[in-house]
Amino acid sequence: MLELDKNSIKLGASASSKIDAIQQVGSLLVEAGHMQPEYVSSMVNREKVANTYLGNGIAIPHGLPIDRNLIKETGIAVLQVPAGVEWNPGETVHLVVGIAAKSDEHIEVLQNLTHVLGDESIVARLATTENPIDIVRQLTNPQAASAPIEIEPDFAKSIDVAIAAGAGLHARPATALVNLAKEFESEIRVRYGDRTANAKSLVSLLKLGVEGGQTIRIMAEGTDADRALETLRSAIAAGLEDEEENVPVRLGQSLQFESTPIPGIAASPGVAIGSVFQLQRGSIVFAGTAKDPALEETRLLQAIEAAKVQLQDLYEEVKAKSGAAKAQIFQAHQEFLSDPELVEDAIAHLKDDRSAAWAWQQSYEQRASALEKLPDALLAARAIDLRDVGQRVLRLLADRVEDEPVMPNSPMILIAEDLSPSDTARLNPDLILGFCTAYGGATSHSAIIARSLDIPAIVGAGPAVLNLPNGTPCILDGEGGNLYPNPSEADLRTATTAQKDLQAIRAAEKLACYQPALLTDGHRVEVVANIGAAIEAEQAVNAGAEGVGLLRTEFLFLNRSEPPSEEEQYAAYAQMVDALNGLPLIVRTLDIGGDKAIPYLNMPAEENPFLGVRGVRLCFQRPDLFETQLRAIFRASAQGEIKIMFPMIATIEDFRQAKQMAEQVRSQVGAVPVEYGMMVEVPSAAILAAEFAKEVDFFSVGTNDLTQYTLAMDRGHPVLAKQADGLHPAVLRLIHQTVQAAKSEGKWVGVCGGIAGEPIGAAILTGLGVSELSVSIPSVAAVKAKLRSLSLAQAEDLANRALHCRTVQAVRALR
Repeated sequence: MLELDKNSIKLGASASSKIDAIQQVGSLLVEAGHMQPEYVSSMVNREKVANTYLGNGIAIPHGLPIDRNLIKETGIAVLQVPAGVEWNPGETVHLVVGIAAKSDEHIEVLQNLTHVLGDESIVARLATTENPIDIVRQLTNPQAASAPIEIEPDFAKSIDVAIAAGAGLHARPATALVNLAKEFESEIRVRYGDRTANAKSLVSLLKLGVEGGQTIRIMAEGTDADRALETLRSAIAAGLEDEEENVPVRLGQSLQFESTPIPGIAASPGVAIGSVFQLQRGSIVFAGTAKDPALEETRLLQAIEAAKVQLQDLYEEVKAKSGAAKAQIFQAHQEFLSDPELVEDAIAHLKDDRSAAWAWQQSYEQRASALEKLPDALLAARAIDLRDVGQRVLRLLADRVEDEPVMPNSPMILIAEDLSPSDTARLNPDLILGFCTAYGGATSHSAIIARSLDIPAIVGAGPAVLNLPNGTPCILDGEGGNLYPNPSEADLRTATTAQKDLQAIRAAEKLACYQPALLTDGHRVEVVANIGAAIEAEQAVNAGAEGVGLLRTEFLFLNRSEPPSEEEQYAAYAQMVDALNGLPLIVRTLDIGGDKAIPYLNMPAEENPFLGVRGVRLCFQRPDLFETQLRAIFRASAQGEIKIMFPMIATIEDFRQAKQMAEQVRSQVGAVPVEYGMMVEVPSAAILAAEFAKEVDFFSVGTNDLTQYTLAMDRGHPVLAKQADGLHPAVLRLIHQTVQAAKSEGKWVGVCGGIAGEPIGAAILTGLGVSELSVSIPSVAAVKAKLRSLSLAQAEDLANRALHCRTVQAVRALR
C-alpha cells in the first residue's frame, strides 16, 4: 500500500491560480524527496495535454511519463484549498492531490479518490478539516465498509483483454477508453474482479483500480456491439494513447489559436499580449554627392529590385490572408518601380556626381508633387502611394537614420522594419512586452538581443506587420514565431493561460538552475553564458551558468572617443573573474569590423566589411590595441581561470600568429600559461578542423557568423536574413566535421551561437558531440532543464537525422 505522510499534506492553503496550486503541491513532493524540482514543470506541461480535474472539487496533477526519470520514489502530496482555486473554467478545486509515480503504484489512491467523488459531504469535510489524518485515512484506507457487492451479470457478448504491465487504467488511458466507448451506441461495461464499471464514465472506470498486467472483461450490448469490442481490443493492445517512455523528444511547439497569424521566425521564446506600437524613425540621412556614377547607378538598380522583392512578399502575404483584391495595391506599387521614366529620370540625376539616394528622391518627389496637384481626387491620392514606394527604396539607399527612434512610454508590443544594435540598446524591457520585425533572421542582432533581455520576439515577419495601426491588440507567440492581430476572446484566454504556464515552468527551472545538465543516462553537457558587460558575470552565476563561454570584449571599446586603457580593461576582467569565483572565463579578443565599427580607429571604408579587416585581422594591423588588451587579460588571469579565444580565424597562419603574439605578451607579464582556442566562424576553419585540432586547445563555434558565411547571406540583409538559419544542414555538417576532428585529438568543442539556446538546437548540438553550450543568461536554466529530459541516445538519433536532412525546414520539423 502506498503511504501518505501527514507532513506531505498542507492544510488551509490559498492559491491564486491552477499553476500556483501545482507549484505548491509540487514543492511538497520535492521537499519529501519524491522527485526532482524539474518535475514540477512536467506537471504543468501535463495540463496542456490532459485534464487532471477528477470532479467534485478534486484534481490530480501529475507529470508526463517521459519525465519519470525525474522521480526519485513514488509518492503523493495533498494541498487543501478551502476557498477553492479555478482549475478550468467552471471547475473549482479544493483538494489538489499531487502524484509522482514511477509506474502504477498510485492506482490505489485514485481508486480511493473515486469513492469520495460521488459523496459531496465527504469532499466538503476533507476540504475544511484541520486534521491531516482525516485526509490520510480517506486516501489510504477509506473504510468504505461496504455492503456485500452484488455482481452484475455479463452481457452476451464479451472479450477478455490484458492491460499492459506498468500501465494500468489511470486517468489518461481511462479517458482514452471512455472517449472510444462513447463513439458507440451500445452499452459497454468493464469487469475487473467482482466490480463492474460503465465504460463511458471516467469516474466509474477509475473506481475499478485496474493495475498494469491485469486482465479485464469488456462487455457490450447493442446494435454495434461487435464493432465496439473489436475497436476497444485494438486500442488496449496499442496502449490506449498512453504516453510511452520512447515518445519523440519534445522540442517546444507553437500555441494553437483560432485567429489568423502573421507568420515570422521564432527569435526569442515567450508570449506577449498587448497593443502594437510602430517604431517611428527620424529623417533618412544620405550624402547628396558621390564620386562614381556607375557604382551609384548599380546601387540604385539593386535597391529598386530589393524593394520589388519586398513588395511581392507583401502581396503574397496579404493575398493569402485577405484575398487578391486587397493585395492588389502592392502590385500597383511594384508597377511604380517598373516605370521606365521614373527610373531613367533618377539615373539622369546621377550626373554632376550626385548620389543614388539624392537622385532617386528627386525623381519620385517631382512626380508625387505633380500627382497631388491634379484635380481628380482619386489620382491625387496616388501621390501617397508613390511616396510610400519611393521611401521604401530610399531607406535601402540611406546611410543612416539621424534622429533616435521614438520608443513607447507604456507597455507595448514593438513593431519595426528591423532593429539595429543601437535600437536594441535603448529597449526598456519594462515597456517592451515583445517585438516583431518585418525583416531579419534568427541570427540577426535583434534576435540575439531579445534572447539576452528575455523579451518574446519574432523576426522576418514580412512587410505586412508594418501596416498594423498603432493600438491594434495582438498576441505574440515567440516560440511559434507567429503574431496574431485582433485575437478572439478564446485566444486571449489561451495566451493568458500560456503566460501563467510559462511563468510556472520558469520558476521550476530556476529551482534547479544550479544543478548540472546531466542527461538521463548520466552524460554531462556544460551550460555557460554569453556576456557583454562586467556586471553580467555575476548575473550569469546567479542564473546557474557554469562559467562564461563567450566574453564579448567589444563592450569596452564601443560608445567612446578613445580606446580603453590597460588599467580599465584589467579592472573589468578582474571584476568578472572575481564574480565567477573559480568558474572559467573564456575571453574573446577584440572582434571589431563587419557590423561593429569604431569611429576613433579611423578604419577605411570597405565595400564589404564582413569580408574585410575584421576580428583578429584588425588586431594584426593594430598591435597596439591587441597587445594592450592581452596584457590586461594576462594580469587578470592571476586571479582565476581564464582562457583566450581568437575570432575570425580563417587559416593556420592566423592562429599561429595570434598565439605567438599572445605568448610574447604573456612572457613579458610573467603570467602562467593559459589555454588558447579559436572561433569557428568561417567555413575554412571547419574544413581545416583536423589541422587546427593539432594546435588549438579548444574550438568554439560561432553559429551566427558561420551561418552567414556558409550560406553567403548577410544576417542583416532585409530580404535574405530570414533564410540565414543556423540549423541549416550545411552548417550542422560543418559543426559535425569540427567535432569529429577535435575528438581525434582529444580536444573539446563548444558552441556560442544562437541555436545553442533553442530547445531543438541544444538537443542536436549535444547529439553531435558538442561539450559546452554557451547561451544568453536568461536561457541557462531552460537549456539545462531541456537537456535533463533527454538521453544521449535520443540526442544522437536527432542529430543523425538532422545531418541527413536536405533543408532547414526539414530539420526544424524533426521531433
